[in-house]
Amino acid sequence: MLSLLGLETYQVQKLSLQDSLQISSDSMKNWAPQVPKDLPWNFLRKLQALNAEARNTTMVLDMPPDARPVEKESQMEEEIIYWDTADDISADIYSFSELPTPDTPVNPLDLLCALLLSSDSFLQQEIVVKMSLCQFALPLILPDSENHYHTFLLWAMRGIVRTWWSQPPRGVGSFREDSVVLFRAPAFAFVRMEVSSNSKSQLLNAVLSPGHRQRDCFWHRDLNLGTNPREIADGMVEISWFLPSGREDLDIFPEPVAFLNLRGDIGSHWLQFKLLTEISSAVFILTDNISKKEYKLLYSMKGSATKYYFILSPYRGKRNTNLRFLNKLIPVLKMDHSHVLVKVSSTDSASFVRRIRSIVGHVARSPCRRLSVEEMANAARKLGLRVDEDCEECQRAKDRMERITRKIKDSDAYRRDELRLQGDPWRKAAQVEKELCQVQWAGDPPEKHRAELRHRLLELRMQQNGHDPAWGVQEFITGVSSASLGEKQYFLRWMEWGLARVAQPRLRQPPETILTLRPKHCGAVDFSEALWPEPLGVEHFLREMGQFYEAESCLVEAGKLPAGQRRFAHFPGLALELLLKGLPLELIDGSTLSTPLRWVTGLLKELHIRLERRSRLVVLSALGVPGTGKSTLLNTMFGLRFATGKGCGPRGAFMQLITVAESFSQDLGCDHILVIDSGGLIGGALTAAGERFELEASLATLIMGLSNVTVVSLAETRDIPPAILHAFLRLEKTGHMPNYQFVYQNLHDVSASGPKPRERRQLLDQPSDVSRAAVQMEKQGDGIRTLADLAFCDPERQHIWHIPGLWHGVPPMAAVSLGYSEAIFELKRCLLENIRNGLSNQNKNIQQLIELVRRL
Repeated sequence: MLSLLGLETYQVQKLSLQDSLQISSDSMKNWAPQVPKDLPWNFLRKLQALNAEARNTTMVLDMPPDARPVEKESQMEEEIIYWDTADDISADIYSFSELPTPDTPVNPLDLLCALLLSSDSFLQQEIVVKMSLCQFALPLILPDSENHYHTFLLWAMRGIVRTWWSQPPRGVGSFREDSVVLFRAPAFAFVRMEVSSNSKSQLLNAVLSPGHRQRDCFWHRDLNLGTNPREIADGMVEISWFLPSGREDLDIFPEPVAFLNLRGDIGSHWLQFKLLTEISSAVFILTDNISKKEYKLLYSMKGSATKYYFILSPYRGKRNTNLRFLNKLIPVLKMDHSHVLVKVSSTDSASFVRRIRSIVGHVARSPCRRLSVEEMANAARKLGLRVDEDCEECQRAKDRMERITRKIKDSDAYRRDELRLQGDPWRKAAQVEKELCQVQWAGDPPEKHRAELRHRLLELRMQQNGHDPAWGVQEFITGVSSASLGEKQYFLRWMEWGLARVAQPRLRQPPETILTLRPKHCGAVDFSEALWPEPLGVEHFLREMGQFYEAESCLVEAGKLPAGQRRFAHFPGLALELLLKGLPLELIDGSTLSTPLRWVTGLLKELHIRLERRSRLVVLSALGVPGTGKSTLLNTMFGLRFATGKGCGPRGAFMQLITVAESFSQDLGCDHILVIDSGGLIGGALTAAGERFELEASLATLIMGLSNVTVVSLAETRDIPPAILHAFLRLEKTGHMPNYQFVYQNLHDVSASGPKPRERRQLLDQPSDVSRAAVQMEKQGDGIRTLADLAFCDPERQHIWHIPGLWHGVPPMAAVSLGYSEAIFELKRCLLENIRNGLSNQNKNIQQLIELVRRL
């Protein structure tokens, strides 16, 4: 199977997350796989784009069109016959099963199993997180029968955070947010014993589907007729959750409920079945026949606290034998006759599904076993299953994280007492540096004033340099300095989750409540006040490292410290390693809303040294007010890890680096794409006045001035944020204008269509008080009244995109809409096409970018 899919080369050196995110010529094509070797890459690309059809393994064969339908039809007919006669086929038939041929789709579960076995821990985690966003059932136990061990995927699931409302009505008290591996919920397992004419997966999907809207969490045979039977995925256990939305008309259950699905029959996968009986509140066994062998296996479950239910088909199998064994099992498994359900294909499916839901609801309401995924992993260890998190590198990284976070009792106090170079010292130094820049460009300022500012800055930097890194910062530096690249990556992920747990009680509120914490005024404000509760994160430890480097560099430049006595010169190199491994790094500090220039240029110099000949860059940025979906858009487009959420993440502007495949870099005209997310910097002030607004406009100008391509996310309004409009006006005067795309994200209406010329002209022609104020402030001529009046703006060049709503359905059970995924792909294709055709600003090398950062 691995050979068929082209994955055999990744059994020693595993496929990495960076491998899967490279930009290649295929990134611009909406192509269908033609041979089995295309399937893993097609799956990864579609999953990155959160495409609901990612599991489809249909291949488009390179053959005459008239030959395809006949062959496909024939294959479908054979498949239907196979499943319709499943009860008459002996187990020996499986020994004659052949691998899929190039003209037959690989079973999606085999593809998933092979890909996970070929991926490193971090790509496994990314695959599972994206599957969760698509509302696909997630692999909990990964089988590897050839090597005789099965893996419980605890680490792979640790990155998934879900939200729900525990009970109606919606309110602050009922809102919950937690990692799926930490919260406890009753679990219900569905398994097959020998042959069942009823499909477990279809039954589970029906139980999880509200009303008449069918949800296909669990893959089943009817989703892709012609798919081969499973070859390597038998023994896989999948998990999915029902999470309530707080709406009585939609919620099937009033609390979270987990559903488990064992692929294959319990006789062949007794270890997995044994685990399910120990972690589930109830087990549903689907079968047509109870044989003597299976009866003995079930008899060994005597004394189990788990409830058992049988789902039988009356027309298949030996009725008398089944009844005899059931009567013997009833006292052993503590069942009664209500625990034996009969499902006939002609039975009203809706009423049968209601009965299953009723049983699940009754068990969940009564005292029953409730375990978290972490506790399930403990049960798996006791049975001898391997847990992916138990490797030494992961555990050492976890121990270090716990040593750091154990000392954090209060985030604000920790920042004040332990991260001493931030806050007031850095804020004062940033203000002096800003004044120094202003007098430098003011023409001929008095030398005395400049000398005073330099002296004041030197004093502030000497105060900073007089400190040593606090114990927690030293531990963090040791963690990111690890010689083991794997341990370093594990440590960063553990830190992200550990710090999130510390901050969680403070931020456990519905998103709409958090939004109300953001002040709406736009006049003079105290920038030391948080715009919203900014949680303590990895970026604060990196900011502290940056400030130690800044202070030391300033003293070396002033001749106050010999270069040979530097202690922190290696910090940019440490940060660069994190950037290259996919961690977003801060370009503009969110606490002071300023750029630590020496730190950023030091980082870029290290990048220049590391990349050597492959240093041609394109800078792509996204701007918009918080909550407009710009970070989600970038993450979906390129598989990035920018923080998402309305107003509860870090406020700074962050950057991530994407590698362009060497085979495509000549064609695209660059070797890497540096992506900048403006985060929460642009507040969307309604009036163009005040110090806060001026700062926002300057930051927007900085980000757009660095960019070759800029995406402006508008969402639910056709008004361009004033700060961004000012940036356009300022940049037009310099002649440095990025290629821009306005993206109107309709966050609620999934039926939003493509860009409409009338609406495009409406946006560009709209004369508003904001645009008039902007023109007046920037001292532009009277002829410029709207965005369309700017010289660079051509309304016929498809500058405006309308993106359908993100969700299909009502969260938390909603999946990403197919329309959203497809529209984001088209936008990505357009951006790359513009880069390739030279429609963006001239591409830069890293040295030029360093100089541009300094100038701006």
